[in-house]
Amino acid sequence: MSIYNVIGKSYSQFRLPDRRIVDLILSFLQLPPGSTIADIGAGTGGYSRAIAERGFLVYAVEPSEVMRSQAVPHPQVKWLDGSAEAIPLPDNSVDAAICILSLHHFTDLEAALLEIHRVVKTGAIAFFTFDSQARKDFWLDDYFPFLWEYDECSFFPLEYIVSFIQTNFKKTADIYPFPLPPDLTDLFLAAGWRRPKIYLNPEIRASMSAFALTDPQLVETGVQQLEADLISGEWLRKYGQFMKLTELDVGYRIIFTN
Repeated sequence: MSIYNVIGKSYSQFRLPDRRIVDLILSFLQLPPGSTIADIGAGTGGYSRAIAERGFLVYAVEPSEVMRSQAVPHPQVKWLDGSAEAIPLPDNSVDAAICILSLHHFTDLEAALLEIHRVVKTGAIAFFTFDSQARKDFWLDDYFPFLWEYDECSFFPLEYIVSFIQTNFKKTADIYPFPLPPDLTDLFLAAGWRRPKIYLNPEIRASMSAFALTDPQLVETGVQQLEADLISGEWLRKYGQFMKLTELDVGYRIIFTN
């Protein structure tokens, strides 16, 4: 059973597609309107719908019934019950594929990459993911130190992914940084880097797998300390420099191959 059958119940409220991520991915793919795109690990379909609204036909592939049930219907989005390791599409059936913060949930990375390559005609694939090796100092770790271990255990090394693609697909794969703006609408883990209060909201934390899959007591300890520091002004004293930044690079990356 997909973990999101358990933790994904409030996902559609707080994991809303961010237009800048959509713009960037489409700028990499360089496809004409009417092209078909497979969204692998589509979740509740926010990005599938946002891309469909730009004139594309989207196959939203998602194994979690809980996630699929939260999707807002769109005439250009077709939902498929399937996983990255077993995509229910024929060979060479789509013009491109995208994976947005779903790579770390694949149960078999190599099988998933081969499957994605199988269904794409030209090999145009964009992965939005996280590089734990490029991770920078981030105040969130001071309250929730278990995040380091989660990232190390969950995210595949990007260099390995690139090497696998180049070896097996005979194509180049490049890595591009994605510094985070302060007003992301997609509230993934580091999205609140300049909005610390969002981490006090249990529903928002429930839509972040690093929190949802961790010992609740460890999470609660960090939440209590963060709340106390926000009330006392200690957070601002220690981390006020973050409030002056217009973007922050903490390791989010796009891998693109064509």
